[in-house]
Amino acid sequence: MKISDHGTFTTNSSQQDKPSSDKKSSSMPNKYEPSSFESKWQKKWSESNLFQTKEDSSNEKYYALDFFPYPSGTGLSVGHCRNYIPTDVLCRMKVMQGYNVLHPMGFDAFGLPAENEAIAKKTHPAAMIKKYADTYKRQLDLVGISFDWSRCFSSCDPSYYKWTQWIFKILYKKGLAYRKMSFVNWDPVEQTVLANEEVVGGRGWRSGAIVERKQIPQWYFKITAYGERLIEGLEKLNWPEGIKQMQRNWIGRREGIKFRMPLTMDTDPKVYIEVFTTRIDTLYGMTFCILAPESQVVETLIRLADETHANGMIEYREKASHESEQDRLADNREKTGVFTGFYVTHPITRAKIPLWLSDYVIADYGAGAVFAVPAHDERDFQFATKFKLPIKQVIEPHGSDEVSLPYTSKEGKMINSGPLDGLSVPEAQEKLSDWVQNHNIGEKSIQYKFRDWLISRQRYWGCPIPVMYDEDGNTHLVDDEDLPVELPHVESYQPSGDGSSPLSRVEEFVKVEKNGKTYTRETDTMGGFACSSWYFLRFADPHNYKQAWDIDKINSWLPVDTYVGGAEHAVMHLLYARFWTKVLHDEGLLNFDEPFQTLHNQGMVLAQTPYRHPNENEKLSISEDGIQLTFAEASELDPKDVFYKWEKMSKSKGNVVTPDEAVEKYGADALRIFELFVAPFEQNLQWSEEGIQGSVRFLNRIFKYISEHQDHYIINWKNLIDQINSSDVGNNIRRITHKSIKKCTEDIERFAFNTYISTLMVFMNELQDITKNIQPDQWDRNMQIVLSEAIETFILLLSPAAPHTSDEIWSKFGHTGFCYHKSWPIYSAALTKDSTITIAIQINGKLRATEDVDASLSQEEIMTKLKSNPKIQSYLNGKQIVKEIYIPSKLINIVVR
Repeated sequence: MKISDHGTFTTNSSQQDKPSSDKKSSSMPNKYEPSSFESKWQKKWSESNLFQTKEDSSNEKYYALDFFPYPSGTGLSVGHCRNYIPTDVLCRMKVMQGYNVLHPMGFDAFGLPAENEAIAKKTHPAAMIKKYADTYKRQLDLVGISFDWSRCFSSCDPSYYKWTQWIFKILYKKGLAYRKMSFVNWDPVEQTVLANEEVVGGRGWRSGAIVERKQIPQWYFKITAYGERLIEGLEKLNWPEGIKQMQRNWIGRREGIKFRMPLTMDTDPKVYIEVFTTRIDTLYGMTFCILAPESQVVETLIRLADETHANGMIEYREKASHESEQDRLADNREKTGVFTGFYVTHPITRAKIPLWLSDYVIADYGAGAVFAVPAHDERDFQFATKFKLPIKQVIEPHGSDEVSLPYTSKEGKMINSGPLDGLSVPEAQEKLSDWVQNHNIGEKSIQYKFRDWLISRQRYWGCPIPVMYDEDGNTHLVDDEDLPVELPHVESYQPSGDGSSPLSRVEEFVKVEKNGKTYTRETDTMGGFACSSWYFLRFADPHNYKQAWDIDKINSWLPVDTYVGGAEHAVMHLLYARFWTKVLHDEGLLNFDEPFQTLHNQGMVLAQTPYRHPNENEKLSISEDGIQLTFAEASELDPKDVFYKWEKMSKSKGNVVTPDEAVEKYGADALRIFELFVAPFEQNLQWSEEGIQGSVRFLNRIFKYISEHQDHYIINWKNLIDQINSSDVGNNIRRITHKSIKKCTEDIERFAFNTYISTLMVFMNELQDITKNIQPDQWDRNMQIVLSEAIETFILLLSPAAPHTSDEIWSKFGHTGFCYHKSWPIYSAALTKDSTITIAIQINGKLRATEDVDASLSQEEIMTKLKSNPKIQSYLNGKQIVKEIYIPSKLINIVVR
């Protein structure tokens, strides 16, 4: 689309309407009646494959994507629409701007939620997921979302997870997938292992059950090998800073020193305890050393120890194995431990340092051992205090005689540290770091707080791991020709409860005969996050059955330009997807190493939930927050006994409003306008009947105004507007029109959808205010042409937000086709400038007057005019002007004395 010098816009010939006359229209309804036209347009869009993406390299691509949803049995709520509708607005505008837009949708179907619900409903997950996905599709179509359903797939489709298994093989061959015995987080309700990221406050993130510890063989992805690149890559991403910081904190990059201390006991071979620290400056303050109970060296100590200490270590290790990691690391937890009977040698003082076991040290953090400095670490201080161990202060604040221990700040000077006394902490760190390295005791090291990604699940409904074991227990990858390893269809798939997978009971799946040898399949399945770590790639080439993707297609569509979803996946899905993308890039399969260029996180939709206050008998056992009620129960009580709280829409709260209900009562476009307008995109939105009724009123005003002025509309105004001499009123209409184009475009680009809708409301208000004062004899052809530009522009600007309404009005004006294929309006910079501007006039910083001036005047002319203002003259008489400060188009400050 091109723009003329006068700010008009032209379209490609293939998109331009070709009316038989300059006026051609049919009767326009005077109010919003969604039941009379919304389903009609949805049918037309579907029949014309309107939203199907074309492989067209002649236009610039734009890939917008919503997070992969899990289809639940309750279907969508209007809360889910909080991200689908705004993303749809963006995509519709991008299509109208001439981009080749990819806007796909699929379903994250594998995993615990689907399996648990299928068990509860006594059905099979596969059939259930298909039914639920069909409901989602119907509801999304009902709201008018422009998804390209021709590219849809579910992660449980064998044609999809075949390639998940193929990527697993890539990871394995690169040493990034491995199996080991390990203590894991066992959810007794879900009856499966949870990754560390899936444990919140010691409880399973879905079930809420207290997590237990078990030791079983598990598969991991070595995400820690990419720790540095995962941090570095954040710098080039247009993501919310909060999400980026959450990933940095989760990865937990730490620079420090790793060094070894020998046992004081002579052994063959020599036994060393390796520690990692970021506070080498406190080395002189070490008074004991702590080992994680599950550390590998503990087994050696048990063999070397006397019976009493060996039994103590064995007993303590067993007890610690049943504690969740979150509980062990809790700040307010009483410290426990056991003395090993051994000592290590201090690397500088050569003092004997007692060696203890304690569960506040975790084997996978650092080196699984710490040198304890109780005077300068809170947990070490608590431990030393309980077990009456020495506390030696080695740092004191500057200029302070007394200090409360533990003193954890790095501000201060060294004391009780031999030749380091008097040095600052940074100076001491440098010298001790050099000393340790020069004496070949240790070295500089970078370590990460996060651990490798545990992917094994002892459940049925997941992607099978493409691994077999021979009779000697050796691991073999399944050949590419045998992929996918399909999940067998079984009627009984409930978890076993003993830590083994339900698949282990399916003999025809487990036993494999190949090339005259017998193999046993891996029976764990991959966690759901594996399949969702690459789905955005498959959308670029979803029907390719010979390979995961065509490289040319993937590199032309990816990376995703705009990714939209909740912030709750900051350290799970978003981190895992980045990791897989970098691995695939390193394999030469992608020419990019970050999957999502821009990320937007939506706020939640809140709804009111009814509660009542507990009575006297209930107060001892019921939370003072109140007793939740159903809406039916609330209606039967005295209103004064019921109160309401704004809470996230959820099935458990009974406060869900579905799109079906909202569309039936108010219409799809009213729902869309409401969700866009009521709150900024990233903030929570409160669902209210009054609010969505306001959206209906706005749409009613649109229909009423346009129906009243339908006879003034000239369909081929674009061919005429450059030829007219517009009046002041006409110029004002054109200025409002082009300012609205500019503002709406900018607002959609920056996800400011509430101000986008507000701009449309202001646009309509100003058109109404201007045209209501135009007399019948003033409606000459020039005025009709100007109004035609305004009305058509309004319809096109509205169309991403209210596409059904816009297509209905568009057709009533005699246009063919859909607004979706029309060109997005382009503003003229000249026409966005106001004819007059209001300048505030200050004298010595105090406001004394305001005046409207011609916007075309120069700064000098404006200053002269403002100083000649009679009111200002009274302040200037007899005074000397010291300085004149002019802020263009806003104010002038005249400094006098």
